[in-house]
Amino acid sequence: MTTNPVYGSNFPDPAVLEVDGTYWAYATRNRVETLPVLRSTDLVHWELVGDGMPEQASWVAPGRDWAPEVAVVGERYVAYYTAHDRATDVQAVGVAVADEPYGPFRDDADRPLLCQDTEGGSIDASPFTDADGSRWLLWKNDGNHVGVDTWIYVQRLSDDGLRLQGEPSRILKQDQEWEGTLVEGPYVWPHGGRYYLFYSGNAFDSDRYGVGYAVADRATGPYVKPGRPDHGVERGGGRSGPRHGRRARRAHLVRAPRLAARRGQRARAGPPDVAHGAGLRPGAGRRPGRAEVPRPAHGAGPGLTGRRLVRSPRTSRPVSPAPRPAAPP
Repeated sequence: MTTNPVYGSNFPDPAVLEVDGTYWAYATRNRVETLPVLRSTDLVHWELVGDGMPEQASWVAPGRDWAPEVAVVGERYVAYYTAHDRATDVQAVGVAVADEPYGPFRDDADRPLLCQDTEGGSIDASPFTDADGSRWLLWKNDGNHVGVDTWIYVQRLSDDGLRLQGEPSRILKQDQEWEGTLVEGPYVWPHGGRYYLFYSGNAFDSDRYGVGYAVADRATGPYVKPGRPDHGVERGGGRSGPRHGRRARRAHLVRAPRLAARRGQRARAGPPDVAHGAGLRPGAGRRPGRAEVPRPAHGAGPGLTGRRLVRSPRTSRPVSPAPRPAAPP
């Protein structure tokens, strides 16, 4: 039995990606790293790898780098992250790529992937892959920042995950008492021909902050919340800021198709498993094996509770190699 928390240092908004038996965790900026990265082979004992994005894009005003999400696309790793846009002076969503799950992630664009400056900005990007292989991106407009409604949006991504296609769809907003003035932190889990949207509602520094859900028959909705007006699946229990919807400790555990062990192999697709109402814990499902990965650059940390676990399939696409972190002595 694991006693939580299993990582005792500052690591907000964590997202966890499994790659061939090794787990990589990514978090909001801290005082040192823009994109902090941890590594584990059992979801309990974690090592600090360091900064996954040591250099930032030219459009970014450093200091407000939030909630990165990483997906496997072809032979590379694609990070969707929130940062402050110099041109519009609001939060925006960027996209960066790396050859390895620990980085370095590079964003060479001169503007963000998306920025809704007339709606307060754009934050909390979360990618997902549909059963037909199509890629999608969720996010929210930062409406509560400027006193307007907050909407969760979804839009199709290009096959390489680097561009938005078509038009965005508004799929959910705050309209129940427990949600207060905002919704945020979306995450969609396609399963059995339906789409399960998890999200957070209310102010993160309030004990009313909680996780809710809605269900749709299509990726673009309409998403229907349960009829009960106060339906959050997890609440703060008297504590402030329990978590984002996509990283809810007890809301869901998602396991997507296994990655191929070597590049060039075809990933074997299988149905996802969900542990509803149970946290990530050692021994839940397959016990991960150790992968051949570089030794982390820093010492071991006490561990992390994996709040979102994603296993993603690969598709092939060439990429120019980016500079890699120096190997530790």
